[in-house]
Amino acid sequence: MQKEINQTWFFQQPPPEVWDYLTKPELIGQWLMKADFKPVIGYKFRFTYTPKAGSNYEGSISCEVLEVQPCTRLSYTWGGRLIDGGRHFNSVVIWTLVPKGDGTELQLQHKGFTVLEDMLTHRNGWDICVNRLQGSLNTAKQ
Repeated sequence: MQKEINQTWFFQQPPPEVWDYLTKPELIGQWLMKADFKPVIGYKFRFTYTPKAGSNYEGSISCEVLEVQPCTRLSYTWGGRLIDGGRHFNSVVIWTLVPKGDGTELQLQHKGFTVLEDMLTHRNGWDICVNRLQGSLNTAKQ
């Protein structure tokens, strides 16, 4: 079983603008979830959300910042618990920003999955969230 998600998106904004949306809580909340995030190695934070009806996931993700290289790379743990049976999931999210022309290639690696369903759910979720990120960046540019 593949145990990680690797996805890449391109944004017309330069890395510092994309970086802001990965690291500023008020901007993270526009496209991902509410978070009490600080880009400080070792900082523990939570993403919170209201689960959709029928979801197996609780309404929070516990995280710890692992790496911060401004405008280049950000990583943090990503863990939570499923409602049914209380199974835990623990993984790592790594964002890499690569300057490309006047824009940014945003690379996501989300690794450490042990259950296929968790990986598939998160892959779909990242696509939805990054589409919202694109919309937020485009709205801010106007």
